Amino acid sequence: MNFFKKIYCRTFQLGLRAMLPILPYKEPTLLSDNNQLVETLKTAGKTSVLLVTDKGIRGLGLTKDLEEKIVQNDLKLAVFDNTVANPTTQNVEDAVALYKENECDCIIAFGGGSAMDCAKATGARIAKPKKSLAKMKGILKVRKAIPLLIAVPTTAGTGSETTLAAVITDSETRHKYAINDFPLIPKFALLDAKLTTGLPPHITSTTGMDALTHAIESFIGRSTNKQTRENALKATKLVFENLETAYFDGENLTARENMLKAAYLAGLAFTKSYVGYVHAIAHSLGGKYNIPHGLANAIILPYVLKRYGRKIHKKLWQMGVASGLFDESTSIEVGAKMFVQKIEDMNKNMGIGRTIDEIQEEDIPKLAKTAEKEGNPLYPVPVLLTAEQLEELYREVKYGK
Repeated sequence: MNFFKKIYCRTFQLGLRAMLPILPYKEPTLLSDNNQLVETLKTAGKTSVLLVTDKGIRGLGLTKDLEEKIVQNDLKLAVFDNTVANPTTQNVEDAVALYKENECDCIIAFGGGSAMDCAKATGARIAKPKKSLAKMKGILKVRKAIPLLIAVPTTAGTGSETTLAAVITDSETRHKYAINDFPLIPKFALLDAKLTTGLPPHITSTTGMDALTHAIESFIGRSTNKQTRENALKATKLVFENLETAYFDGENLTARENMLKAAYLAGLAFTKSYVGYVHAIAHSLGGKYNIPHGLANAIILPYVLKRYGRKIHKKLWQMGVASGLFDESTSIEVGAKMFVQKIEDMNKNMGIGRTIDEIQEEDIPKLAKTAEKEGNPLYPVPVLLTAEQLEELYREVKYGK
């Protein structure tokens, strides 16, 4: 990367970091069950609910109890269950139409990261009806309160119940981009481990590795503070101690509860400290090939950590010590390698591969430019990479070298 672009990126990132203490970050108020959720709606004077979910979640009956309680309490209910993995602009427009048709005044996001993203973007379009999602791309482009949003995560990974981000894919171009603004942070979140016990093992593993990626990228970046570092360390330890248990024993409520807590803490960390090139690459692959986000992150993460090299060894060592992987007598270099090996071992144990075969060689230059544009200058990564260097990473992820 040339000198002047590097100066621009780092200056931009320093500016954002300097603003952290004064930016209006808010943590959602946590709810304990569906009864409290419905009471919250009634207390807020809401009369008509849009429930945003997907057919898989609804087909499992996970939304049934909430739907019944909403109707029993004389609230109107409209259900949008057409959300797809990597939700699209068309998903959002359809949800907005349903919201307006039923004169809704609040939104419940029920599901994984896709449902959360769709619900947030729906809220943004309702708040700004004359502004397209494409024009809200980037940071602080919404700038207006959205309808009351309550998040009910059914996966322990995305942390979307805590964040200001919605990631959307353009239905026509397949370009995937993030909308980041404070009104998108849900006002309330219901964390119920029982909702996650029916997840297929591969969803448990990949969403859990998504949470781990959030924690690691937020910790090793250059825009951290004491609180985000503490949250990232706690989240990492919880993932290392509980994810494989949740994967192999899906009914283990303790492991499920700890994974929900890990995802929440990691979400609190990265919504302030941001992510890095793992996410930039994963977003491009989700947009182009519809690769599930958590799966992409899990596979990409070790490659990017190795690419950063010695620049992050001390931070990986710190995370390893805090997680109990080794003690302080372990050298920084050895500890850093052990930390990355732990990630690779977890992927292997949970049946997550080392490569993404869907990547096409002829697509790599364009994918790399997309990831470079997303990452620079927004993400405060420990090492700045050019589009050409990112191309090398795509090939490593494709060929496993």
